[in-house]
Amino acid sequence: MKTTTYLETLIANYHPSARAVDIVNNTTLVLIAGVAGAGKDTIKQRLLKTGQFYHLVSHTTRAPRLNNGQPEIDGQDYHFISLDQAQQMLEQQEFIEAKLVHGRVYGTSLAEVERALADHKLPMTDIDVQGVAEYCAISQQVVPIFVLPPSYETWLTRLRGRYASVEEFEAEWPRRRHSAELELQSVLDNSRYFFLVNDNLDQTVDSAHQLITGQVDTTAQHQARQLAQQLLSQLQSANA
Repeated sequence: MKTTTYLETLIANYHPSARAVDIVNNTTLVLIAGVAGAGKDTIKQRLLKTGQFYHLVSHTTRAPRLNNGQPEIDGQDYHFISLDQAQQMLEQQEFIEAKLVHGRVYGTSLAEVERALADHKLPMTDIDVQGVAEYCAISQQVVPIFVLPPSYETWLTRLRGRYASVEEFEAEWPRRRHSAELELQSVLDNSRYFFLVNDNLDQTVDSAHQLITGQVDTTAQHQARQLAQQLLSQLQSANA
């Protein structure tokens, strides 16, 4: 019987296959995370246009929905699967990482990484900090990048622009603020992350290329980490 409880048990005890771990350990995977509104999807799209990267399309059991007014496309936005299919993939260890969010399964399959390698491209995906943690637990080859807005004020302006009204933003703000606090705390506690401040898009994409190829500006990283700490402090003050 395919119940949420059973899926919770499968995911809580989930481990990728030995083959998946071996492949991930020998592959550079680019993982882009960031607070909502920081611009991670825009950066990802710009990187994909270079032709050097392959977008890892995640699987999910949630229904397709509108994205910027357009219906999501199966195989492009997500691989939309049933609960039965998700259970089978979990039981057969077809995922590299998987999680249950509000009763819906999300995960990245090994098959997606294999497609990237067959195309001779670097696999890349935008992902939450929980997913990054799962990748980091099994591989030293991942490149986790956390995208930051240039300031707290700029971030709020960008976030407000995503909502149709001030009232809609204010209704969502407590949830957004709480999520951002948890995300920032998580990345600041994980020394594996590289930080990317999205101020000027062209420069940000260039900086992303440098991070991915191992050209790390330690001074810029130190300053970006300080910005992340400052953003976290401002969020905590707003919640006080």
